[in-house]
Amino acid sequence: MRPFSARATQPTRAERVRSILVVAHSMTVVSDGVQTEVRRLDGTGAMGHIHLHAPTEGGHAPAGERVPARLEFTDIAPTPVRDRLRARVTVTGLLAAPYSTDAESSTCMEFGQAVLEDAEGRTFITLEELEQTETDPVAACEAGMLTHLVDDHSELVPLLLRLVRPHPERGMVRAVPLAMDRYGVTLRLEYPRSHRDVRLPFPKPVTDIDQAGPQIHALLAAARRVSHRNGLPA
Repeated sequence: MRPFSARATQPTRAERVRSILVVAHSMTVVSDGVQTEVRRLDGTGAMGHIHLHAPTEGGHAPAGERVPARLEFTDIAPTPVRDRLRARVTVTGLLAAPYSTDAESSTCMEFGQAVLEDAEGRTFITLEELEQTETDPVAACEAGMLTHLVDDHSELVPLLLRLVRPHPERGMVRAVPLAMDRYGVTLRLEYPRSHRDVRLPFPKPVTDIDQAGPQIHALLAAARRVSHRNGLPA
């Protein structure tokens, strides 16, 4: 696995793809022109439902028993932000046939390529990159933590805005937490006709989910210090 870097401030593209696959609750399988929706992955995500292997490991299934397939995933923000689609991931390859939609079963797939599409563009990810990276420890709890922040502690979001540099432009309608990962929190700043995303990096990357709470509190403490220096209410 790729070690953490204290200098990193955001996940690599491979980290994002792996985390999306691991926590996915559903996926779309397209094969032979047939589109199948697979839901209720029972918390195992695609990485527990589909075993990805290199073409050189094709002994998992005879050539005649594999069919071209495309697996599609969407990463949706758990909070009510404008434009909730955060990313799309597409994995292509040869899928063992017949394919089972049973969420408790595992199916082998000869990996072709993975593509991540988001606001930064399109990136191709190799199987080696996926295997050498780690799943974000925050990924499985991100939705619950963000919705808890919005529903039960919404007064803290304006406090976090004190850390945004440059300061939000005038005319901002609202700010909503968009994402959280091991490196920090992303806020979406919404304006009447546009929006922009800003990252607030944690003092240290999270290596275990138990560290997420203290890192969030560290951000809030930094925001309060900014408030006191500027004579603003905390």
